Amino acid sequence: MGHDSASTQARSSALLIGSCEPFSGKSAVVLGLARQWLQRGVPVRIGKPLADSAELSESSTGALIDDDVRFVGQILGLSDEQLVPSVHLQGADVARERLLAGNLDPGAGFAALQQQLDQSGDGITLLEGAGGLSDGLLYGLSLVQVARGLQAPVVLVHSWSGCHSAESLLAAREQLGDLLCGVVLNGLPPDQVPLVRAEVAPALERLGVPVLGVMPRSPLLRSVTVEELVRRLDAQVLCCRDRLDLLVETLSIGAMNVNSAMEFFRRRRNMAVVTGADRTDIQLAALEASTQCLILTGAGEPLPQLISRAEELEVPLLKVEHDTLTTVEVIESAFGHVRLHESVKATYAFRLVEEHCDFEPLLTRLRLPTPA
Repeated sequence: MGHDSASTQARSSALLIGSCEPFSGKSAVVLGLARQWLQRGVPVRIGKPLADSAELSESSTGALIDDDVRFVGQILGLSDEQLVPSVHLQGADVARERLLAGNLDPGAGFAALQQQLDQSGDGITLLEGAGGLSDGLLYGLSLVQVARGLQAPVVLVHSWSGCHSAESLLAAREQLGDLLCGVVLNGLPPDQVPLVRAEVAPALERLGVPVLGVMPRSPLLRSVTVEELVRRLDAQVLCCRDRLDLLVETLSIGAMNVNSAMEFFRRRRNMAVVTGADRTDIQLAALEASTQCLILTGAGEPLPQLISRAEELEVPLLKVEHDTLTTVEVIESAFGHVRLHESVKATYAFRLVEEHCDFEPLLTRLRLPTPA
């Protein structure tokens, strides 16, 4: 891969969307950005040089298309020709093989990617980087390596949790140089967005890190389907198997007395409620609240009237072998760590990016047509 100086002016028709850490909101920004440009008549292609998970496409070429890329393509109505094949697919076996062989070169696949971009004509190719800055080094496809190899400008989507969060952005700026053309700060409590926009954004700008957007934290985008919880918990589904596409935004533990529980449940929305299999009073109270699924732990079987009430209200009832603490840990680790594969999330991502980001500076830098 070429190692041209990062300060060289970008000459690629590609724009890289990366992050310092995984699950920072890259896919949401790719979606929002792609839709804005498509609406303006700018031809858009999307891809991921290093695929996380992918099925070989059914085309005769057997192209490797990342599952996220395929989903975004479907949502945006892109043709197969607008989906750029990945160079490699990440996997434990391949990583081990590459490490033991000392092979850190992306190989011919990267040259093929470069060639595709050179022949792509008008418009822009949005390429989503691997998880964080160092992800992909074993494949020669870390964000910095791809950016330098393609001489492509980079937008970083960054989870902001206070001014110390600037340090990883400054580290990225050191590595990317002038190829870093902007950042989107994500995941802020909504009440902090105006202050960060007014104070932090100009300060970062002065340090050579232009801020293109400041987005609030979204419970919906962090949410997880009941089906994903079933998979992670290896749960038994006792009823409403056809409702596993419901989205869970919050977690509640039904361990208090029933009056306190009812008051607590009333204040939460789109919950998964975890409670002991023997706490029928809590279980029935949870079903009357904004509950997306009820998860029963411990010994004992639920009463038939609980199952019939859950069926009536169309709330999936799950039974797990784990204790309550383990169950809660598994669920909490799922929030914010799932792929954006639901159309309701995509619709929300469009709105979030439109309301909180300004990509005009990118249009200018990439010499794309700006609206009249």
